[in-house]
Amino acid sequence: MQHPDWSKDATVYQLNTRQFTAAGTFRAAMEQLPRLQELGVRILWVMPVHPIGEENRKGELGSPYSIRDYYGVNKEFGTLDDLKAFVQRAHELGLYVILDWVANHTAWDNVLVEEHPDWYARDYKGDYRPTPWWDWTDIIDLDYRQPGLRTYMREVMEYWVREVDIDGYRCDVAGYVPVDFWEEVRQALNTIKPVFMLAEWEARDLHRAAFDATYAWSWHEALHRITHGKETVAALYVYYSWNERAWPADAMRMTFTDNHDKNAWEGTMQELLGDGLEASIALSFLGEGIPLIYNGQEAGLDRRLAFFARDPIEWREHPFTELFRQLIRLKQENEVLWNAPWGATMIRVPNNYESQVLSFVRQDDGGKVFAVFNFGAGTRVLRFGQALWHGTYRDGLSGEEVVLGEGDGLTLGPWAWRVLVGTRDNGTGV
Repeated sequence: MQHPDWSKDATVYQLNTRQFTAAGTFRAAMEQLPRLQELGVRILWVMPVHPIGEENRKGELGSPYSIRDYYGVNKEFGTLDDLKAFVQRAHELGLYVILDWVANHTAWDNVLVEEHPDWYARDYKGDYRPTPWWDWTDIIDLDYRQPGLRTYMREVMEYWVREVDIDGYRCDVAGYVPVDFWEEVRQALNTIKPVFMLAEWEARDLHRAAFDATYAWSWHEALHRITHGKETVAALYVYYSWNERAWPADAMRMTFTDNHDKNAWEGTMQELLGDGLEASIALSFLGEGIPLIYNGQEAGLDRRLAFFARDPIEWREHPFTELFRQLIRLKQENEVLWNAPWGATMIRVPNNYESQVLSFVRQDDGGKVFAVFNFGAGTRVLRFGQALWHGTYRDGLSGEEVVLGEGDGLTLGPWAWRVLVGTRDNGTGV
């Protein structure tokens, strides 16, 4: 897998066009691009832009994931020219745009239903079939055993790269579509331009020759259990061990503290991560993984956005804006924090509260970061084992100099975290 060079220190920003601005259009969203550039994000993931099915539609406006025409643009958001202008402006600002792609299923009234009914999966009665076991009653599944469907889907994905100049795709329920199809698509798209591919799935085979990044669902689930007192920090040890030993070394795992699925169906970021929210956000940037910001997080989004109707974000000043800005800056300025395969592996640093406190170093020949996270309600006076953490640092947020050596420790308040930035050899011989 050859990742595009511009993804090495990138942060992904998910943009829900319907809710992102008061107008809910591409043109209105385009006016916000300088703000996103200033925040420091690099990759804009735009949720589906296509016309939405009307047959069996859910809610007032329907789900963006119920596609009526893969070649069309949803007039709710604007025109094809509006979308092209959005992408062009993003590129002028040094941003990259990936479109949300729904290859597993279509709306009941997709143009393909009339043109190619044989391209659809059927149930035991011979009828069109929504994805089994889910309540996705507004869609019907496609059948990737049909060669014509594969050709069509590849060609339409090529169209958006060629005609609109997008930079890749976020692929919905990617594991429900055959891996070899994705690999064919990636090869075809790369002949047009280097693309970035994000899979909404958690499986290592997707990284072989198709996707740069996959969802770290289990990372978020571990933090949810930890912050709600259902497990200790050992749940994160399990995730990071799995990530290091069972996955390809160059696999980017997308670490997130919110997204449209979590927000709409399970709870706000505050509900899901509680008092550990800020520490979890910091860990998504300082640990291994490519971080995601869901639109509105930087404004402290604390309500569940409607999914099938207009429900614009209430933009406001919030401390999370500066938090994200500082974390993105730290990631960009320190190569050890870059995305795989450019960044450094996390190395566990033993401490005296290992059931509640996560501590690790990421280092290479050019730099070193020491990070500590207290996922507990009590203040902890911390002592660390071995000598990997010794050195002269600056605090990643305040810039204050910190010298750590034998016998030194750190005190962290409840749910607090600390990141210290130094060089690999700080005169300690380490």
